[in-house]
Amino acid sequence: MLRIWGKMMKGSHMIRDMVAANDNTGISNLARVEDCLDQICQSFDLPRPIWMEKNIQDLNSFGKTEFRQDHFVEHIPFQYLEIEIIEMEK
Repeated sequence: MLRIWGKMMKGSHMIRDMVAANDNTGISNLARVEDCLDQICQSFDLPRPIWMEKNIQDLNSFGKTEFRQDHFVEHIPFQYLEIEIIEMEK
């Protein structure tokens, strides 16, 4: 089971959060993370952010990453979207 905690942040305040899960072990871990990100964006009514190499590096190194305005095509009414891996079974 993979569980991702998505947090919409404005300054140091969490505006909204949710946990998304994916238990499909037949796909890569990155595909599972992307599916969870899609669930979070759909729940928050956000466009999907653009993945950059830094996001993948941060996720691998720290278990979390941030998506700021430069990751979105449309304007976002918050500072950043953070996703954090809270459970990952292989």
